[in-house]
Amino acid sequence: MKTSTITRHLREGFKNLGRNGWMTFASVSAVTITLLILGVFLLLAMNIQHLVQTVEKQVEIRVSLDVTADQATVKKVEGELKKLSDAAEVTFIPKAEGLQNLKKSFGEKGVLFNGLEKENPLPDSFIVKAKTPQQTGSLAQKIQKVNGVKKVNYAEQTTKKLFAITDVVRLVIIAFIIALAFTAMFLIANTIKLTIVARRHEIEIMKLVGATNGFIRWPFFVEGALMGILGALLPIAILTFGYAYLTDFVEQQLALYFLNLLPMYPLALQISLILLGIGAFIGVWGSLMSVRRFLRI
Repeated sequence: MKTSTITRHLREGFKNLGRNGWMTFASVSAVTITLLILGVFLLLAMNIQHLVQTVEKQVEIRVSLDVTADQATVKKVEGELKKLSDAAEVTFIPKAEGLQNLKKSFGEKGVLFNGLEKENPLPDSFIVKAKTPQQTGSLAQKIQKVNGVKKVNYAEQTTKKLFAITDVVRLVIIAFIIALAFTAMFLIANTIKLTIVARRHEIEIMKLVGATNGFIRWPFFVEGALMGILGALLPIAILTFGYAYLTDFVEQQLALYFLNLLPMYPLALQISLILLGIGAFIGVWGSLMSVRRFLRI
């Protein structure tokens, strides 16, 4: 395609936006509202997924040795644990540190354990984390077989319920995103189709005087892409500033540090690219599907 032809198609695509002011406004408004709803849900879904992953990463296995285990046994067990292919992190907790952690967990009542330092009844232990949370169960079984390990604890039933819940949450998120994306495509594409249908006589005249399908189609291709992109800009701005305010409000005003939201960057960039891509794609698709029916004369 010649440069002059490309320039003409781009020029006509831009002109068409102004020529059909109200229909363009209606189409862009439909894109804006629909993508804003989709963007809000995407932000919500991505943060829920982040929170689910954060909870899963907290799943760990506590490996206790015998109270009488010497340093040689500790080193041997540590070496065996680090050799396990499913183990991502192995942390040694000496019995003295374990006693201090126990005191802290009881708060003010921790003083009741004073005096146990000389005859510490707690065993040396390890905290082991699997490479993926779902491997925790199988990794615990392997650790149980290691010589020198007396007890393995990872709250089996609680962990299984946790993974079952997180799997359901992921499926619900995926289902809602797919359903909302298809709804957005249907609404936006049909609104854009109304814009094209209103100009069917223009297309028919161009076809009758000998214009090729490609010559007719390309300006609408450009126009549809522009309507989709323009319709995505306002939702991107609203979501970016709104999310920035939300993260600041949660951290500074409410001080909910346990509610660990995703950082602005790269989340804002990801959402922006997704919405721009969806807007442009649906705009082009809606335009081309509408124009095609009027090219068959």
